[in-house]
Amino acid sequence: MSKMNWEETFEKMMENAFSPTGKLTNRLNLPVTEINRWKREQESHESRKAELLNMKNTLRPYRSIKMGESEQLVFQWKWDRFIKINEEYLMESREEKWKVDTNRGEIYQQKHHFDSPRLQTVSAPVYPARQKYDRREAVRYAEEWWNERNPQYKSFEDNCTNYISQCLRAGGAPMRGQPVREKGWWYNENNWSFSWSVANSMRWYLSGSTQGLRAEEVEDVKRLQPGDVICYDFNGDGNYQHTTLVVKKDGNNEPLVNANSFDSRHRYWKYEDSSAWTPEIRYLFFHIVDDFN
Repeated sequence: MSKMNWEETFEKMMENAFSPTGKLTNRLNLPVTEINRWKREQESHESRKAELLNMKNTLRPYRSIKMGESEQLVFQWKWDRFIKINEEYLMESREEKWKVDTNRGEIYQQKHHFDSPRLQTVSAPVYPARQKYDRREAVRYAEEWWNERNPQYKSFEDNCTNYISQCLRAGGAPMRGQPVREKGWWYNENNWSFSWSVANSMRWYLSGSTQGLRAEEVEDVKRLQPGDVICYDFNGDGNYQHTTLVVKKDGNNEPLVNANSFDSRHRYWKYEDSSAWTPEIRYLFFHIVDDFN
């Protein structure tokens, strides 16, 4: 199947599933989990009084998998939404991997990100020592690398916490604890702490650190500022599986976040549109202390 036919196949299926404004029409045989997450997103937009003004879709064929008479087509789907909330305009972007079964007419989301097309050299960058957290630089880094992987760092299949650590490091957060992986927060060319790359470990580090990179847990999400961190326990069992960085606020003064794994830019912080979301979800809101000591 040619690339053009791939695109035509996917676009036709998307048109059958969604209206031009992104509303789910249920004309396609989507799995229940996908139907539910789109419904949650529609409900979230309504509760936020968010007006979807426009949506742009970009498709890139990624892989073809033949299984007998059927063929599974894997696409990278990047979409940009132009949204208005309380007279404030914002652009939300997402990159997702979707699989289409041409024989059964089914479409569903894949779980992991695309590898970066850039060559990975895995040589850790050097940042100048700072006495204070540079929130602007952390956000600038988050905006630059939200949908790619910096070749100066190792990339992981679940890259969310690694990406957040890179953002914090770009903001001047000092590393400590190496070479013991169970201690501190650090990275070098060949090794790194668990807190650098594992969401649950970062959650415990931010909760307990008393020197260098420190954070204060807050109850009200509206107190978070750009450069702060949100941790996600999707199942509500105490094991936190995801981490995001606040990059700006919407018209309701609520955080918009950037993330890797499911590559997202200016995404509404609650993640109600995620396939990982459950009614038991719990969040932790960490305000990064500006002064390093």
